[in-house]
Amino acid sequence: MDVSQYLEIFLDESKEHLQNLNTQILELEQDAENMNTINEIFRAAHSLKGMAGTMGYKRMQSLTHNMENVFSEVRNGTIKVKANMIDILFQCLDALEGYVGSIQETSDEGTNDNEPLIKLLIDIMESKGKEETTQAEPVKEEKVVPVEKISGAAWDSMQFTDTEKVVMRAARDKGNSIYGLSVKVQETCILKAARAFLVFKALEEQGEIIVSNPTVQDIEDERFELEFTLVYLTKAPLSEVLKAIKNVSEIADAQGGLIEVPELDFVEIEQIETQEQTTSLETVKQETTAPAKVSPQKDKKQTPAKPVVNRTVRVDIEKLDVLMNLVSELIIAKNSLVSASAVEDTTNTAFNEQIEYLESVTTNLHESVMKVRMVPIESVVNKFPRMIRDLSKNLNKKMELYMSGEETELDRTVVDEIGDPLMHLLRNSADHGLESAEVRKARGKNEAGSIFLDAYQDGNNVIIEVRDDGNGIDVEAVRQKAIERGTISLEQAENMTDKDIVDLLFLPSFSTAKVVSDVSGRGVGLDVVRSKIEALSGEVEVKTKLGMGSTFIIRLPLTLAIIQALMVIVGKEKYAVSLGSIQTIEDVCPADIKQVQSKEVINLRGNVIPIIRLSEVLDIESDKNPEENMVVVIVKKGEKFAGIVVDELMGQQEIVIKSLGKYINKCKKISGATILGDGEVALILDANSLF
Repeated sequence: MDVSQYLEIFLDESKEHLQNLNTQILELEQDAENMNTINEIFRAAHSLKGMAGTMGYKRMQSLTHNMENVFSEVRNGTIKVKANMIDILFQCLDALEGYVGSIQETSDEGTNDNEPLIKLLIDIMESKGKEETTQAEPVKEEKVVPVEKISGAAWDSMQFTDTEKVVMRAARDKGNSIYGLSVKVQETCILKAARAFLVFKALEEQGEIIVSNPTVQDIEDERFELEFTLVYLTKAPLSEVLKAIKNVSEIADAQGGLIEVPELDFVEIEQIETQEQTTSLETVKQETTAPAKVSPQKDKKQTPAKPVVNRTVRVDIEKLDVLMNLVSELIIAKNSLVSASAVEDTTNTAFNEQIEYLESVTTNLHESVMKVRMVPIESVVNKFPRMIRDLSKNLNKKMELYMSGEETELDRTVVDEIGDPLMHLLRNSADHGLESAEVRKARGKNEAGSIFLDAYQDGNNVIIEVRDDGNGIDVEAVRQKAIERGTISLEQAENMTDKDIVDLLFLPSFSTAKVVSDVSGRGVGLDVVRSKIEALSGEVEVKTKLGMGSTFIIRLPLTLAIIQALMVIVGKEKYAVSLGSIQTIEDVCPADIKQVQSKEVINLRGNVIPIIRLSEVLDIESDKNPEENMVVVIVKKGEKFAGIVVDELMGQQEIVIKSLGKYINKCKKISGATILGDGEVALILDANSLF
């Protein structure tokens, strides 16, 4: 069987199950007795095993099968969850991630059998007998009794509702036999629900199922062990019924016996007689609740109350990119029409109305496509609790990670890129930020350090904060290190503010760590953070207080494709500035410009703001008379402000960002280009780099 067509689905679902296992095992470490968590881990491991087996990845199937065995015993109470078991399980997850990574790259799981890990899992299983001998007798009985009942006459203990008694009595009076059936699936069975469905199908050819334990829904969702019990109406002998069940593959055993119909009182008998006069057995059964029987009529009845099914579709991101490009071209065409209608100065009302309608439709279409591309950052941040747990052990520090705003949504292309910067910031907090337990105790802090990862939307931006309650950044130590390395001179160091000194940490290969370790010390962390975030048109800001902790603030745009921009003119050229970075637009008299340290500034409502003349930065001759009032666009980066001097304002416009390509990627001041309505190309200014 060719399973290559299912490879993408297998990879997506495997990653989801592995992330779920990571999260659940972390929860299990905190609460080892939580049966819901144990059941969830068992189900995820079972699903992963089934998927790997179906795809033919035997090594992956073998490892997950052994994990499943361990959790089967944990569920039964014969094995207790211990710290070393958690460590082994995390090693298993790392191995499984290795398999998935190899499958993604080569479509093959590789040759690593992970025998040492499987042996550790088998050792856990073998420790079961030793634990059982120390258990108290009553606990042992509690676990064994239900198994004996199910493997024997499990139907004897079943309770029936009045309507089920009515159906059973009516069936008996029509000459049907009423059997209790106990069906056991093989332990090695991969798809239990599918086997149960085949059993149901085989039985319904000769009779009808009226009750099942567990319910049909639970059986469909594989929420049962290896056995299930049925109450079955048929005219066929028991031997034929059992033979039909055993003919289904992967059924280990099937037992059955007659069921005595519970007696009804006088009132209930009278009701049955009345029903038999007006309706057949089939009608009675359809009107009663028979959980195991799903007939077309019942489906019709229950349609209004039907639960909402999963209405999501997996779409390749490349297809969304194509769709976004088409929407971009549509917006460019719309801008051209708007420009043409303005030039023609047409008085045709119908034409103008259609142009306005087209504008409305394209804007809505753009918003819809953007929403489709938006994904929660949860998919990225879910892996961090496990990372912090491992760092806690490696660094021998107590620490806790608290996350909020995981549901905050960002463009898929941005989400794919922010994983590395966030990982570096968290590792930085764990290694450099948090002090050892002894130091924290001496300072009157909680021994366990706290790291916070918060995400929230702010206008057209998403803010992600990584903060800790550790030592904070020692500005003097950074200053001395910079002087030692020759990054800055003594004179520069004296004139630099604390904020400027902290910014030196973002330089390539700059690290204050005294020892190079697995975690840090190579000076690549914060350099990667800044370069990645700025490549996404974002910015990074640091707030720190010695002895109290540090906060790294990342500000990212919601989208990188289509933005609202202010169009400006400098000389004979047109430029676009993103509205997201603009605070206000001011009319400034040339006399209001002052000089501070040989730089031009203005005093705007009590704030001293530096002035940047675009004509000088871009080397363009300004058409503006120097004596006229200047148009100054006030832009903001973090807590800093600057005033950009332009010749003229054109107005606000929705623009499509087009990359300049790899040949012109060295120009930091330009973040891209856009095509205007008249076909002209305008460059997009990166306000952040102008600071």
